[in-house]
Amino acid sequence: MRETTSDGQDTADPDTGTEAGVIVVGAGPAGSSAAFHLAQAGVDVLLLEKTHFPREKVCGDGLTPRAVHQLIRMGVDITAPGWMRSKGMRWVAGKHQVHIDWPSLGRYPDFGLARGREDFDDILARHAVAAGARLRTGVKVTAPVTDRAGRITGVTAGTDGKEPLEFRAPVVIAADGASARLALAMGVRRDARRQIATAARRYYRSPERSQEEYLELWADLRFPGSDHYLPGYGWIFPMGDGRVNVGLGALPHRRHGKAELRAALDQWLARTPPEWGLREENAEGPVRGAALPLGFNRRPLYAKGLLLVGDSGGMISPWNGEGIGQAMEAGEVAAETAALALAAPRGPRRERVLHSYPVEMNRRWGSYYRLGNAAADLVFSRSGFQPVLNRYVMNSPFLLSTLARLLANLTDNPSHDLIDHLLNTAVRLVPAPRRS
Repeated sequence: MRETTSDGQDTADPDTGTEAGVIVVGAGPAGSSAAFHLAQAGVDVLLLEKTHFPREKVCGDGLTPRAVHQLIRMGVDITAPGWMRSKGMRWVAGKHQVHIDWPSLGRYPDFGLARGREDFDDILARHAVAAGARLRTGVKVTAPVTDRAGRITGVTAGTDGKEPLEFRAPVVIAADGASARLALAMGVRRDARRQIATAARRYYRSPERSQEEYLELWADLRFPGSDHYLPGYGWIFPMGDGRVNVGLGALPHRRHGKAELRAALDQWLARTPPEWGLREENAEGPVRGAALPLGFNRRPLYAKGLLLVGDSGGMISPWNGEGIGQAMEAGEVAAETAALALAAPRGPRRERVLHSYPVEMNRRWGSYYRLGNAAADLVFSRSGFQPVLNRYVMNSPFLLSTLARLLANLTDNPSHDLIDHLLNTAVRLVPAPRRS
């Protein structure tokens, strides 16, 4: 019988607990989601995480209805203490300010959530363990183990200063974040044509804003010391515990390159009212930054026994920089694919099932992401969100609702209303990529 600690960590003898049906590398939202759904399907899944929980993670902590939908599918209790609900978004652009409620759709809930990643990732990992996944923390994967054909058959990992171990499985899921070390070691490279955004965030004590019902987004940020619009946006997300998560994300500007995000953050926060408390004396912790790999910037999503999910596969939305919901959704798809593959005999039949994973991800997001990549290249990387949040759009409830649902990828299909029809049609008309 396997023994676990009180936090769910697997304590089996390392010499006898290194084989599994599937190995998942990384216990963030993508990895824990994949491990949960695999365990639910009855697969012996080993979840390897290099750190220990709870742990910090650079993120905006805001969850759109699409991400909430994935939490509900996993059975996470989102009514428990610590979850902060949002009714929608508040966009600020110059003198204009508008509120946009999350839409009431058949597919998704009509509310969002906020939860700090130090709690959020721990909750998901524990949920995977409760479903039957074996979690090993303090295990840093250093290299893939491959057979003579170059197919991955496991990973080598260091375990808190002990001798390296080999963990073996016929299928491996890489959920190791933007660094994508496992994918790189297997020869899966980033598409250099796709831009990588960067983000910076910090927590502030702000009782004035902590209980707000809307996720606030500022579209009129500038390059430090200039009049050029920053190709991104700033956010103020209420945490419900007396704090707010404040940050900004930006693409490199086509003409002016990368902005110094710390300076841009300071310049922006100096504009906010003093009573909000977004000043140095109310800060909790340093400014932290992270890379945001956008729009399927790493391919193929499956190769030689390895499936990429979340940031490892460059799955962050090029429309809004959201990654948690996408990571969890891809984790579920990868889990379903792997479970079906293991039900087939080794060889061509199993490979056909595994190759269906990138096909399904492209069906879900391919056209939408290609359109978003084009918008990022042609609009956002030159002028940020200011051109699409001009005064005409800000004064039109219909255009605002259309834009909000486009940015958050919230549509019913088949179409529920005119906005659904317009957006679904626009995405369908995106040309398929040319094959090299």
